[in-house]
Amino acid sequence: MRILFLSHYFPPEVNAPASRTFEHCREWVRNGHQVTVLTCAPNHPRGLVYPGYRNRLWQRERRDGIDIIRVVTYITPNEGFVRRSLGYLSFMIACVCAAPFLPRADVLVTTSPQFFNGLAGYPVKLMKRIPWVLEIRDLWPESVLALGAVRNRLLIRLLSALERFAYRKCDHIVPVTEAFRSYIVAKGIAAEKISVVRNGVDLSLFDGDADPRELRARLGLAGKFVVSYVGTHGMAHGLETVLHAAARLRRHARIAFLLVGDGAERKRLLELRDQLGLNNVTMLAQLPKERMPQIWSLSDASLVLLRKLPLFETVIPSKIFESMAMGRPIILGVGGEARAIVEESQSGLVIDPESSTNLCTAVLKLAHNPSLGRALGANGQRHVAAHFDRRVLARRFEGVLSALHAHAAHERPQSAPVSAESKSASLV
Repeated sequence: MRILFLSHYFPPEVNAPASRTFEHCREWVRNGHQVTVLTCAPNHPRGLVYPGYRNRLWQRERRDGIDIIRVVTYITPNEGFVRRSLGYLSFMIACVCAAPFLPRADVLVTTSPQFFNGLAGYPVKLMKRIPWVLEIRDLWPESVLALGAVRNRLLIRLLSALERFAYRKCDHIVPVTEAFRSYIVAKGIAAEKISVVRNGVDLSLFDGDADPRELRARLGLAGKFVVSYVGTHGMAHGLETVLHAAARLRRHARIAFLLVGDGAERKRLLELRDQLGLNNVTMLAQLPKERMPQIWSLSDASLVLLRKLPLFETVIPSKIFESMAMGRPIILGVGGEARAIVEESQSGLVIDPESSTNLCTAVLKLAHNPSLGRALGANGQRHVAAHFDRRVLARRFEGVLSALHAHAAHERPQSAPVSAESKSASLV
């Protein structure tokens, strides 16, 4: 099967969508499929093209058997709704312009957000005459509305109409949570058109064996109980909660906080840290994916936090699975399915989102009870291996693509009459 995947984010970028797309595509190649990814020059989140790349009209490379084509786009930092939207729109236009020159494919996958990346599937589907699968990793435009990034009512109606259009016109939808499935069904989409494929983790990379001693010493964290947040520093995460908790715990000299990553809020958080005079908070910029196991290894507890908004009860942050794989107890400030996973697996402590008081209580509980942290971490490792192995999930996604491809082949004009039974075949 020849798979064409459109993704605004792709390695060497290290955010969750880049990792999910790459790990799925790599597994499909290992299973004998030809995979082409259309993306742009890596630049997330600062809007600076990574060393070794240029924002050129067309450039090709191969990574783990994946054929990668990068096209020119308008590049901007991951902040400011208008400029980011222009960048996203430019990628959709680039996808449409590139479509006639792309290799032949049997099935098309686009991923959202960003939203225009997902929507690019419709014109490309028409030009390539292949079935289109729309992956939904986050509800858009619901997420930007919840954060107050868009308030213009006419624009909101337009974006919502485009969302429904994409749901109707794609051939199949692959959301990452059951809550997303329910949301999409409520929009009038048939449940049988939707297959949930949750996020997971590459267990071969996050195997819990990294040695953290040298990095702990270099960061001045030797002998400390380290509480880490690893990931995007964005509007959705409410990371000022961590800094306020650190201020309350500063008298506990053995407890230290580590924040690793980048995003629209990082500069403000650095300023807040300095205003509060926090010498128990270390903040590192974004690091390459291969460094993440070492970061998790030096951590005694991991933070998974989002703001206290109903929308965020529908999401499952992917860092949950990395933390589980590394055997680190989780302090979770998220409701909904994410909370259900942590409670079912008994892999962490659940707190109210945006509560620095609750966060302090959870940190002290783990710091004073090492055996509890080890037990929660071991529970998480067992659970993630059983349920969230990325290879298994990639094969589940592959099954959706194969069924869709087979269905499309049956629907094409045949030299012999096609039976009504074949015409009514549906995805399973």
